[in-house]
Amino acid sequence: MATKKKEPVYNAESLLSQYMDFVLEYGMKPKKVYAFCKQLGIEERYFYQYYASFEAMEAAFFEALHEHTIALLQANEAYHTDSPSNQLLTYYFTFFEMAAANRSYILLLLGPGKQAITGLVSLHGLRKRFLTMVQEMLPVQTQLPIASLQKVQAQFWQEAAWLQFMLTLQYWLHDRSPNFEKTDILIEKSVKASFDIMSTLPLQSVVDLGKFLWKERPFQ
Repeated sequence: MATKKKEPVYNAESLLSQYMDFVLEYGMKPKKVYAFCKQLGIEERYFYQYYASFEAMEAAFFEALHEHTIALLQANEAYHTDSPSNQLLTYYFTFFEMAAANRSYILLLLGPGKQAITGLVSLHGLRKRFLTMVQEMLPVQTQLPIASLQKVQAQFWQEAAWLQFMLTLQYWLHDRSPNFEKTDILIEKSVKASFDIMSTLPLQSVVDLGKFLWKERPFQ
């Protein structure tokens, strides 16, 4: 009696891992979902149980990178009592350390010659999670007398934090320094500058950041 052929068992994480392996091996995305599933030996319907498209898989990767970063931070007791500026610094350093472990894949998705990263659909989920984190981590330090203005001010700092994060990611993509030490310098200077602006302290750190960016711009 013939036995029914068993389908390979895949879940969202293992499918994403297989997709990353494909992109890294061939230096490009699969042409079609059908071809990708055929290579894995599964029917298309198993793919669509977890993802609507390859772009959705890429978005899931960056979202997972953020969630793993947050999980590591939450597991550190010292993080919870740290200042908002140090919390953001820790997030940056942890995120980019994890990104470095997947640099080849990220470069294929976001590297030179690709679409401007701020407009990529694959980063929309990361953006939403990042803004939520900033809202919880960075309460506005300079209160305005009108509630509507306070809301606008809070939204401004969240969007500014996201732009700063994207600029750092863009810099990291082009950074060729050992162990990405120049990116680390940029992170320290940019986070310090942003908090100096929020707390209306002297802006020497902003000038210092500007000098660094002008001198060490790897994508010129």
